Parts: sequence; C-alpha cells; structure tokens
Amino acid sequence: MAKTKTAFYCQNCGAQYAKWQGQCTSCKEWNTIAEEVIQKPNQKDWKSNTPLTARRMAKPTLIKDIQYEEELRLHTGDPELNRVLGGGLVPGSLTLLGGEPGIGKSTLLLQIALHLRYKTLYVSGEESQQQIRMRAERLSSQSSECYILTETKTQNIFKQIEQLQPDILVIDSIQTLHTDYVESSPGSVSQIRESTSELIKFAKETHTPVLIIGHITKDGSIAGPKVLEHMVDTVLQFEGDRNHVYRILRAHKNRFGPTNELGIYEMLGIGLRPVTNPSEILIPKSNQDLSGAAIASTMEGIRPLMIEVQALVSSAVYGTPQRSTTGFNVKRLNMLLAVLEKRAGFKLGAKDVFLNITGGISVEDTALDLAVMAAILSSNEDIPIAQDICFSAEVGLAGEIRPVTKIEQRISEAEKLGFTTVVISKQSKISKKDYHIHIQRVSRIEEVVSFLFD
Repeated sequence: MAKTKTAFYCQNCGAQYAKWQGQCTSCKEWNTIAEEVIQKPNQKDWKSNTPLTARRMAKPTLIKDIQYEEELRLHTGDPELNRVLGGGLVPGSLTLLGGEPGIGKSTLLLQIALHLRYKTLYVSGEESQQQIRMRAERLSSQSSECYILTETKTQNIFKQIEQLQPDILVIDSIQTLHTDYVESSPGSVSQIRESTSELIKFAKETHTPVLIIGHITKDGSIAGPKVLEHMVDTVLQFEGDRNHVYRILRAHKNRFGPTNELGIYEMLGIGLRPVTNPSEILIPKSNQDLSGAAIASTMEGIRPLMIEVQALVSSAVYGTPQRSTTGFNVKRLNMLLAVLEKRAGFKLGAKDVFLNITGGISVEDTALDLAVMAAILSSNEDIPIAQDICFSAEVGLAGEIRPVTKIEQRISEAEKLGFTTVVISKQSKISKKDYHIHIQRVSRIEEVVSFLFD
C-alpha cells in the first residue's frame, strides 16, 4: 500500500515547507506552520466512481485544427456584475468572490441565483435551508430554477450534481468544504486547495460556470493558499463599509474580461440595488458653497465617473505637518504639494493637509490630479469653487497640465450631469466641436490659479 504523503503548510499564507519551523519565511508570522496530509493513495476524480487513471488521455492538437465556436456568455441579470465580469459568466469558468464578513457576499450571490433563468444549484455550508429561505423572502424574489443544498462534503455534492445537472453552481463558501481524499480539517490549506481542484475539474469537463465565496484574512487577502487565486479564472473583491449603504465590486483578476471595471451597489432592506449611475452618489447634492471641494471627471474601465474631492488645509499644531489621505495615494499627494510650492509659490510645507475621496472608493486615475490641486488651493485660500465646474487633467512635476485618455467621454459625462465648465489640458485633442459646455483649456498650474481665484 502506498504511503500517505504529508507536508508542512503555513496556515496564514499557504507557504509549503519540508519540515516544521517556528517562523514562516514568507509572511513572517510565528507558530502558523502545521503538518497536513497532502493526499491519500488511490484518489478518484470528481465523479465518485471514476479513478484518475481511467480518464481519457488528452492528445496534442495543432492550434489551427482546434474546433472553436464562440460561446455565448450567461447573463446574470445584474448589470453591474455583468460589467465587471466582461459581459456575463463564461461556461466552464471558476469565479471567486471575496470580502469581509457581513459585507453582503452571500446576499449578492443568492440574489443573482434567484434572478437567473438557468437551473442553479446553491450549495451552502454555513446556513440551513430554512435560513436561506428566510433571506430569499427578504429579497422578495422567488425562482423555480434555484435549488438549495446544505452540504459540505464534496463527494456528496457531486452526487447531487450528477442527478440535478445544473447550469450554474454556487458554493458558499469554499472554506467549509472538505473532501475524503485529504485528512485535515475543513478550512485548512490542503482542504481548500483540493476542494477547489475538484471544482475546477468539474467546471472544465462539464462547461458549467462555478461561483465560489471565499473568506478573507484580517489583512484583506483571500483566506487559504495564495495558489487558490492562481487556480481560479476570476477573482472578485466585494468592498465597502458595513456602516454605510454602498458596496463596490472589483475584479482583481479576470481571464475573460477587463480588470479595471467597477460595479457599485446600494445595500437596502430588500437586497442589493445596482447603481447604474454612480455619479449620483459621488457628487454632492447640497447647494451650499463650501471651500475645499472640487469635482473630478475620472474613468473606471469604460465608465466615466464624476467624483468629489475634499481637502482640508490648516496650520500644523505639532512640529511635523500631517499628510493624510482616504482613497488617494499619499505619495502622489506629497508630489502635488511640492509642485504647488515650487511652481505656484504656495507655502504649504508647514501646514496639515487632509484629502478625502467621497463615496468610500479608491481612485488611481491620474486625471484626479487637477481636482486635488484645486481642492487644496480652495481650502488654503478659503474660497469655494463653483459647483458647476469640474476638472480632468494630470499635473506634471514642472507644473504643466498634461492630457488624459478618453477626454471626450469625460466631457460628455460632465455635460450630461449639468456642469457648465470643464477644465482640461490645452494639449487634449477633441474631434467633436458642438459641446454645450464651456471647455477651459490650461497648460500651466499658474493658469488654473488665475482662472479660479482672479
């Protein structure tokens, strides 16, 4: 009889070692390495009665001889999820959804399962069928094509799958599953890796899309081995503050679509509402003019967003001035402050600067630079900026205003939302001429200061 193989794994990051040691050299954590059984002998395929050695062997084929038919994506009925995935679920794909506890991962996938027109099997290892039915009643949506299974053993799950033959499979969550082929507790590194491997084999052989919920660790990464994110096709992150109503869905990895798209939801008593116009939550609705606020026209994927930037500049109480940001790179803020001091003559080195991007989102678009500078200058001079002005340009180290991509889409979004003036770089190329919005072109930061405060 073959010997059972064991190895030592870090329970925090999933690093593998040949023997036990006190500290993990990968994540620097202490006492997290434990011995686990890698695999029992005579392992079988996801089909309970099929040994791995009995599977049909694949043969190499010329790429030009491979029969290819473009497969239609399965639309989820959720426009935000479809956008983030790149148009819908790809048959045979494995999608991993991660997020903090209580953020709404199970609610999102159950809501999608209830709206799907395809036969869906929702497997829950955390809740009973009665609890899921109660949540479905709260979502005020019923579907005759959604089947609920409360099971954690993968062999039993695949037996039910062979009988039901669902079009879509949902697993809640991967940390609760366990397989007979690994002798370790559910949630361990080897159990997560083996269970995910069986689901991948099932998805690829049956062309069934699989959605998996994954827990995250205290530092925000997906719990389990890092190889888990490499195994799946798509990694989605569900973000947001549980004390606020808005949630953000991002794609950190996507083999079948873009990774720069953004989905926004509003958490209501009846479930998650897709926000098709994110600018409605990211720009202020108050008519009161306040200093330190500016509107930026940014892009997330192919979607233009109007975002409010708030800045607060005050005299430093302590010896070292503070630089604090929320949703913006603090190093880029320091660079912009240096440009203002060197090129525009504003003495900000002895002042505290606080910056906030409203809506609780993080923005990496460089088109935010000009709005950040405008908000800082507005707070420093205590002069409000008109609410019908928006900004969309990058700022260079020499104080020059640089153009950004997709400027025409940004201008059209500003025009649609009722802005009367948009400030852009003089070098931006615009083919359309009949905009019903004033386009203010600037080339230096001095011209921006003169336009706003003279």
